[in-house]
Amino acid sequence: MLRITDARSGEPTDAALARRGVVRVHAHVSGFDTTALRVLVVADVLVRALEIGGTPVWPTLSSARELAELRSGAAALGIRPFEDHHEPATGLGDARTLHVRGPRDGATDAEAADGVHVEVAPVDPAGRPGLEDPTVLRLALLAAPRDEPLRLDAAALADAEGTLTRWRAAVAGWATLPSRPVPDDVRGRLRGAWEDDLDVPGVLRVLSWVETSDVPEGARFETYAYADRLLGLELTREIGGQR
Repeated sequence: MLRITDARSGEPTDAALARRGVVRVHAHVSGFDTTALRVLVVADVLVRALEIGGTPVWPTLSSARELAELRSGAAALGIRPFEDHHEPATGLGDARTLHVRGPRDGATDAEAADGVHVEVAPVDPAGRPGLEDPTVLRLALLAAPRDEPLRLDAAALADAEGTLTRWRAAVAGWATLPSRPVPDDVRGRLRGAWEDDLDVPGVLRVLSWVETSDVPEGARFETYAYADRLLGLELTREIGGQR
């Protein structure tokens, strides 16, 4: 069961109120900037984690301005569409709302009394240049704990690009070998990380360990493909030499 820390109380709480009860993941942003994209990436991964666990999710979004630009930037990062904000429908049963927001993107008074609040720290874009591969930016935004400010400088982007290039090439190579199931202990470490307050850097550390471990190569492929259901980094896209 995914547990998430409520930014208001500092206490961990179950992401869903009831098994298979609907969870609304509501992203709050004030406009289009790199911090807003970080909020949406975190919200997207939260949706993915809930869905992997079998929880039905309703993703919604509120933005004060630049909604078209925000949606375009989100799509480039592989963030699945969030519905425009509107009041929750009745008849959802044991529903929980998870509010994902930046430090200056608070919920309304009515919303503040409802659900769990997940705060995402700001991003200093450091003059970020355009990127040929937007998933480099996605990985850079995921690599640091979400509650820590992130400086998105050339070094951070180069590190993300190098990691993606290496992992995609490795996955393409492992895909040519007989497949093996994800080892139970590895699956447990991955799930243990993302179900413990959505610890995405912990998931990335498990993948880094698997990369050079004695796990059979066919199982490494399945491990990376499984983890990418959460990460959304297109780790299998180099299979067969296709970009």
